[in-house]
Amino acid sequence: MTQTPAVESGDRSHALAPVESVAQISSVLRDADPSLDPRLAALARRAAADGVVLLRNDGVLPFAADRRIAVFGRAQLDWFAVGYGSGGDVKAPYSWNLLAGLRDVGVQVDDELAAATSAWTAAHRPATSAEWGRWPHHLPEMPVDDELVTTAAARSEDAVVVIGRAAGEARDSLLEPGSYFLTDAESDLLDRVTAAFARTVVVIDAGNVMDLGWLARYGDRIAGVVLAWQGGMEGARAVAAVLAGEIAPSGRLTDTIAATYDDYPSVVGFGDPEATVYAEDVFVGYRYFETFAPDRVLYPFGFGLDYAEFTQRVVRASTDADRIELEVEVANVGTEHSGRQTVQAYVSKPGTALAQPARELAGFAKTSLLAPGQRERLVLSIDLADLASYDDAGTTGHRDCWVLEPGEYRFAVGTDVRRAEPVASITLDEVRVIREAVEAAAPDPAAPFRRMTLERDADGRAVVGWEPVPTATVDRRERVLDDLPTALEPTGDRGIRLDDVAAGTATLDEFVAQLTLDELALLARGDLVMDSPLGTPGNAGVLGGVSASLRTKGVRPVTAADGPSGIRLSSYASLLPSGTALASTWDPALVRELAALHGQEMVRKGADVLLAPGMNLHRNPLCGRNFEYFSEDPLLTGRLAAAVVAGVQSQGVAACPKHFAANNQEAFRTRHDSRVSQRALRELYLRGFELCVREAKPLALMTSYNRVNGVWAHYHHDLVTTVLRAEWGYEGCVITDWWLESAVDPDFPALADNAYRVRAQVDVLMPGGVKTDDGPQAYADDTIVESVARDDGLTLGELQRGARNVLGLVLALAPVIDARATAAASPRRRCATATDASG
Repeated sequence: MTQTPAVESGDRSHALAPVESVAQISSVLRDADPSLDPRLAALARRAAADGVVLLRNDGVLPFAADRRIAVFGRAQLDWFAVGYGSGGDVKAPYSWNLLAGLRDVGVQVDDELAAATSAWTAAHRPATSAEWGRWPHHLPEMPVDDELVTTAAARSEDAVVVIGRAAGEARDSLLEPGSYFLTDAESDLLDRVTAAFARTVVVIDAGNVMDLGWLARYGDRIAGVVLAWQGGMEGARAVAAVLAGEIAPSGRLTDTIAATYDDYPSVVGFGDPEATVYAEDVFVGYRYFETFAPDRVLYPFGFGLDYAEFTQRVVRASTDADRIELEVEVANVGTEHSGRQTVQAYVSKPGTALAQPARELAGFAKTSLLAPGQRERLVLSIDLADLASYDDAGTTGHRDCWVLEPGEYRFAVGTDVRRAEPVASITLDEVRVIREAVEAAAPDPAAPFRRMTLERDADGRAVVGWEPVPTATVDRRERVLDDLPTALEPTGDRGIRLDDVAAGTATLDEFVAQLTLDELALLARGDLVMDSPLGTPGNAGVLGGVSASLRTKGVRPVTAADGPSGIRLSSYASLLPSGTALASTWDPALVRELAALHGQEMVRKGADVLLAPGMNLHRNPLCGRNFEYFSEDPLLTGRLAAAVVAGVQSQGVAACPKHFAANNQEAFRTRHDSRVSQRALRELYLRGFELCVREAKPLALMTSYNRVNGVWAHYHHDLVTTVLRAEWGYEGCVITDWWLESAVDPDFPALADNAYRVRAQVDVLMPGGVKTDDGPQAYADDTIVESVARDDGLTLGELQRGARNVLGLVLALAPVIDARATAAASPRRRCATATDASG
């Protein structure tokens, strides 16, 4: 039976029903919420399967129908379907485990061993903590002896050992057994099983990268390794389908798996309670390993094996002044298995003035399902402008600009970063300025540091060098004052409703000019508490129409629900694959299709804004929330996030990408300072957000808990106003993560807390209450109204500007909110709702 993560507060725990067959699913659905869409479940299974990464296979997989398989490890039953916290605590009506999944797809499992494992697991239920952020990283393994293993080997041809790991919000993984490393019991299990069986397959059920260095000591005794990223309620069944060959593995790694933890360049300072210096700069993940330490990689970025045998051939490479187009023919030249292949294109930049990684992902595409003998041509179109680097030091002569340096840009195509072969190049004769920007969110001169750069030894080999990071020079006070908007002249209530704006009979400015100071302040915060009575039960918070006066004027309350692996409400909802599982598909079209069905479920369940997708980079493998996020690469992150946003918003509801920005550690997350150069911030940690904003136009966006170069993200004028809004053209609503840290604006002492936040154009405090030493409180502070009355305080124009952003979100969501209210008011719907509740 799948373990259910504890929740932060309240009694919302639920047990997930164990599923033993497809027939039982129908029964479970009838007994739970009949509106759970079977199409969504089916597509979630496919996405989970397509995200499974096959790391090793000597021919043992897929399992032949006539082979009996002995399955070891309690995680086959206590399967981790997703990680912990707000991103995973979804009330799903069911969740598959691997044993049930294997039986469902017809694998002949050793029933005697399965019965023994089930009996032991039932008798040794773990003592799980209900305290937020104290969930187990693993569950104690069932002890085995030689007799148990050898008798199982006498009955079965092959073995599967299942290892489970979990991580989650507010708690990073740890460098200890049972988290990043194997436990002694797991090592003992592997020792005994690999000694008794000629071939063993290891299935790793995880949301985060864990140590895999132990694979080397078993050599070819471990014949197959499957990395089964947490795939939600259908995840274990999807993994079983891959093991049985019902679905071909096509997942590719979105992270580099290094030989040891200490090989990652981000280890220094990770987990520090005060600050972490992002000293590796742009050399994150494969950018570091392919440049400086290729010999320290177990599995490279983009890696994944297939059952089918593929060839890739570039049949055309055309270039002009602005782009390169690569046409690649993929052929399934095998004779037994169908499959899908991912084509990956990488660029090597000249590095004439700026230090550049050996390779960067420049484009990718995935084939359809190819049967033996079939072939398909994919076209990768790469804009040179998208390959620009950010010069934060003026090294190219163009400080604070996106530039293409002169020299040769070499392109390689292949199946992963390591196996990509050179196919084409473009040479620029002079530096090309792609976009002028301004200094923003630069490191504090009071906290200078040095960053990694590229140098060459006497033999021309890349070696790590170090250089000072450019620090801030901008007068922030002057910048903010230059940005202050002109206030609308207050008109008093003229009887204009928000519906009139929607109908085109009044302007939004005319509506906003009616609002009182108190109403403007109300729009700048949510309804104080989680599970607001103004929204769908179990909501994360409500914003918009939080007062009777606003609702009278037509401002609808907007329900926000946690994500991204489902809709976290009191009602049942689908538990979907984790962010890493989705990204491992390398298939934005599939993810968009899944997200559209998810958006339909939001409409049915009463969620207007989904707090998803999670977009922070996998800077370090220990970050507890990596399972919610996509990748160590910003291009892959941005493309997948744009797919999620486009899919969700195609249904009239909103997505809210998070956490903006540089939220790469859960420990001390509300106090921690991410100290990072402008270049790394823009090229890596903001780049995915930029792609998502420009391509998908999310209606909402959430700031992060942490500080960025000394300033909390929810106060960060440079990040939110200068970069997000002015440079990227974002016009949506920006909300905080839940609650904020108290602070006074260092340049405007008349602004504190929420007034400080509004000046940054962070429009809404969520859920709206005050955070104190005693915890969150269900009342609002008066900092906004008090600041407006003070000299050099918050201006009326700033409040009106924020109100426009919030009301724009309300207007976009009004059709769905109104349709839901109409349906709920009908007698037939009231009956259906009562039935749902009793179920």
